[in-house]
Amino acid sequence: MILHFNYTGSVKSGMTRLSLRLALVSGALLCLISSSWPVFAAVAVPEASEKAMSYYYTRNVLWIVGLAWGLLVPALILFTGGSARIRGLARRVSSRPAMMMLAYLAIFSAIVFVLGLPLAFYDEFVVEHQFGLSNQAFSKWAGDSLIGFGVGLVVYFAIMSALYFAIRRSPGRWWLYMGLASVPFVFFLVMVSPVWIDPLFNKFTPMKDHALEVKILDLAAKAGIEGGRVYEVEKSVDTKTLNAYVNGFMDTKRIVLWDNIIARLDERELLFVMGHEMGHYVLGHIWKSIVFICALIMLALYAAHRLSRGLIARYRSRFGFDRLDDLASWPLINVVAGVVLIVVAPVLNAYARSQEHEADRFGLEITGNPGDAAANAFLKLQTDNLANPRPNALLQLLRGSHPTLAERIEFANTYRPAQKGQPLEYGDLFKKK
Repeated sequence: MILHFNYTGSVKSGMTRLSLRLALVSGALLCLISSSWPVFAAVAVPEASEKAMSYYYTRNVLWIVGLAWGLLVPALILFTGGSARIRGLARRVSSRPAMMMLAYLAIFSAIVFVLGLPLAFYDEFVVEHQFGLSNQAFSKWAGDSLIGFGVGLVVYFAIMSALYFAIRRSPGRWWLYMGLASVPFVFFLVMVSPVWIDPLFNKFTPMKDHALEVKILDLAAKAGIEGGRVYEVEKSVDTKTLNAYVNGFMDTKRIVLWDNIIARLDERELLFVMGHEMGHYVLGHIWKSIVFICALIMLALYAAHRLSRGLIARYRSRFGFDRLDDLASWPLINVVAGVVLIVVAPVLNAYARSQEHEADRFGLEITGNPGDAAANAFLKLQTDNLANPRPNALLQLLRGSHPTLAERIEFANTYRPAQKGQPLEYGDLFKKK
């Protein structure tokens, strides 16, 4: 009995010592973890409000109507012979090819603009006011619409000039040359847009909060963005929604915050948002997206090349032209290319969602916070933008360019940065999955 007691007691004593060691090690690990990361409660994803769901359904209906209308109007002009009549009118305006093309485009664009004006007014002005998301006066909306029409006319004239030059010079490979030429053209637009186009719509000023500006520039330096300038844009005259972005290239790169996001988010939340936007720039999302989009444009133009011959042969009497290099074929190319781009939109959206997820991770890494700032920023975006955090899976596939807000909040709740606010290289982002 004594031997048995002593043996059992030694076993129990050993077990106790082992348990004590495990407890000490566990405690030390918990201390290390708690000293590295502040403790914060996970941010719950709230259900969308009734108003947000109503806005969500309205926007989806308008998206479908907008897609259909965008194809129906040029198709109507094409199949009624209207495009050929516009070309005939443009020919009477001037016999010079460039002026004739400009006259055709101006007339065609004006018809499309006027026919689409009621839908645009309801979509951009009425609905946004109805749901309390807009501060925009009618005069501002009308002025912005006219400016947008003018800018579009200039851009489309450049595209149209290059397009018909390529078709006439190389009837068999024009789609390839236009696809390749679209890359530098889109790069140019991205470069000049911050300086020449964006200020046409809103007032850009240096940031009023200089302390916050310094912190954003410090964050940009960590991200490897040198020479960037921070601008505050007076967007509250148009909308109550929140946004920020980094755009431009080389000397035109800008870090831009809407004034309403500055007013709504606290400093840590703003720095995460800026870290996210800087991630797009640092990780090369801008130029990668341009190349990807231009590849899809090439695919759409190839489809127009392959299908146009049969369509023209079948409907030439209705179209009023028998060659693709006729200016009157402009709506035909638009319709075919538009259908292709709608079909491949889910692929583009999936690619965009992957980039947004990378940018979220980058924002968490570069700011070095455990995720509460990011999750709360997303929560405010959901509330202020009347977003549905859990959209329909099919609609998310078809038109979702970002991960759902529920996915982003839950990711921010669980992700722990590895770099802890240190400068990142591209590869560093993927060392910790």
